[in-house]
Amino acid sequence: MEEKVVHSEEIYRGRVVHLSLLDVELPDGKPGKREVIRHPGAVAVVALDADQQVLLVRQYRIAAERIMLEIPAGTLKPDEQPELCADRELQEETGYRADSLEKIGGIYAAPGYTTEFIHLFLATDLRDSRLAMDADEFIEVERVPLTQALKMIEQGDIIDGKSTAGLLLVARRVGV
Repeated sequence: MEEKVVHSEEIYRGRVVHLSLLDVELPDGKPGKREVIRHPGAVAVVALDADQQVLLVRQYRIAAERIMLEIPAGTLKPDEQPELCADRELQEETGYRADSLEKIGGIYAAPGYTTEFIHLFLATDLRDSRLAMDADEFIEVERVPLTQALKMIEQGDIIDGKSTAGLLLVARRVGV
């Protein structure tokens, strides 16, 4: 079932992603073509306070052409450890740090066309620790009970994969 890459050509190099066109040999020996977006990876954090409320961020997403409510997340810098990125992104996007940061899993964003792997974390024992947001980020932070966030998934108010996966994993972990 595996495909063998015969040739790879990078056709676009952006600030965050790179697009490659691949010639592959399919499992039956026939040729095929694939387009792959290469991405450095990312982190996403379910920040859960002592009252079982989660910190969510509201921001406009150009690809979806809408404002979305999500868990805090961000792209890994070159050679950055996911735990350090998770700590930094949580501070930048919410103004909090976690005394406890635990990896709870990970997901591929869309394995049919991108290498992006998102490391999922649970952040607890939260405390104030403001870092400046990136210059191109316009974010509002909301604190929502975990049970309400789960209902928001069911109602279609939270619709991105990383947030859905992270919130469901945390809900299972804490028995909600």
